[in-house]
Amino acid sequence: MDRNESARAICRTGDIPDGEAIAVDAVLPDGEENLIVLRFGEAVHAYLNICPHAGRRLDWAPGKFLLSKGALVCAAHGASFMAASGACIGGPCRGQGLRRVAVRVEAGEVFLDAGRAAAGLSGTSD
Repeated sequence: MDRNESARAICRTGDIPDGEAIAVDAVLPDGEENLIVLRFGEAVHAYLNICPHAGRRLDWAPGKFLLSKGALVCAAHGASFMAASGACIGGPCRGQGLRRVAVRVEAGEVFLDAGRAAAGLSGTSD
């Protein structure tokens, strides 16, 4: 999918309370996936909603995530991930990480960033 094909936003920054996360469904090159989208000020991060420990979703209820001191916590096994990088910093999958999904923010809307993904880039949009 190129920039022109990704004209539909996956969410708006206003949908994500500052310092929190939401779940959204998005169509990726490999098919439809549920994503975790986090916002910290102007920075937005997105990851597949799959814990690398056991392949389960991280939310404790649909679209509800545990965040503590800048870390996203897996509700199933307690693994902790740095919200800004996806790196596991505690729990059963230490040394692994969440799979980042490249996004960009334009005029308050969050889009999948196929150009960054195709170039092998990850990171935040702000």
